[in-house]
Amino acid sequence: MTRKVEISHKTIIFTIVFLGSIWFLYFIRDIVLQLFIALLLVAILNPFVNKLSKFKIPKGVSVLLSYVLIFGSFGLTIASILPPLIVQTTNFANNFPIYFHNLGLQNYASEEVFKQLVSQLGSVPSQIIKAGFSLFGNILSILTVAIFAFYLLLIRNKFDTNVEFLFGKEKTKEITNLVNVLEKKLGGWARGQFALMLLVGILSYIGFILLGIPYALPLAMLAGIFEIVPYIGPVVASIPVIILGFSISPFLGFMSIGLAILIQQLENYVLVPKIMEKSTGVSPIITLLSLAVGFRLAGIIGMIISIPIVIIIQTIFWYNTHALEVEQ
Repeated sequence: MTRKVEISHKTIIFTIVFLGSIWFLYFIRDIVLQLFIALLLVAILNPFVNKLSKFKIPKGVSVLLSYVLIFGSFGLTIASILPPLIVQTTNFANNFPIYFHNLGLQNYASEEVFKQLVSQLGSVPSQIIKAGFSLFGNILSILTVAIFAFYLLLIRNKFDTNVEFLFGKEKTKEITNLVNVLEKKLGGWARGQFALMLLVGILSYIGFILLGIPYALPLAMLAGIFEIVPYIGPVVASIPVIILGFSISPFLGFMSIGLAILIQQLENYVLVPKIMEKSTGVSPIITLLSLAVGFRLAGIIGMIISIPIVIIIQTIFWYNTHALEVEQ
């Protein structure tokens, strides 16, 4: 007997509205991405703004001071290291065939592989310059994110009032608690991860200088950037250092391996426990998968926001499951 399936008008309307909402979000995906990055920036900067506000500094001035301190320091750092970074990276790409030959790796790699590797390395300096121009070319997007974050920081203390207006008194406390937990986890993760990347980069740079390894600046930056990828990142970042070390002398090669192990142990047993005390609890395999998916979907920006998205999903699920209550 054939069963008759009836679809109500409410189901049809809900389906149309749902699909329309998905299409609309996809249509304004650039704005949604900018807003998401702005919210992440709010989670990072809000503790600084609150500390400045305790000195009876107006909220707007506190936000501006936070912007100047954070972005000013970041801009000055980039401006100071970019010229030597380009020079050292260019020299490394030009001299890599010599190091490769000194190490004798050409005996184990085909000529085609060698040419491809040299070609890729040769394009690194131009890629750095192109990335710099691309960054300035997207200055409007950066300003949009900064303005979003500025106004969100200004109204952060009025969040309860705005939530109550939208959702009523019953849901206000629950939503506020959830937002506080998300802000704490996202801000803690972002500040901790940035501190880890900075410290690993600085320690690597000092180690490379002491050992006399050439191209210390780009190699140290590579070590700092790859710190975001658990376990695999530090290993990958140490490979060019070890190749350079052995191409110069066996002693320097073994010292490079020792330095990589030392920094790895220092990171695992000192830096991570101290800096990431309030860890977000995202497992390494989930981190790797989210980074890969984020890069596939949205490139570098996708990688940057992939972990925060995982943290948000994980926190919301945990909050709903355990009925978490946060002290106000």
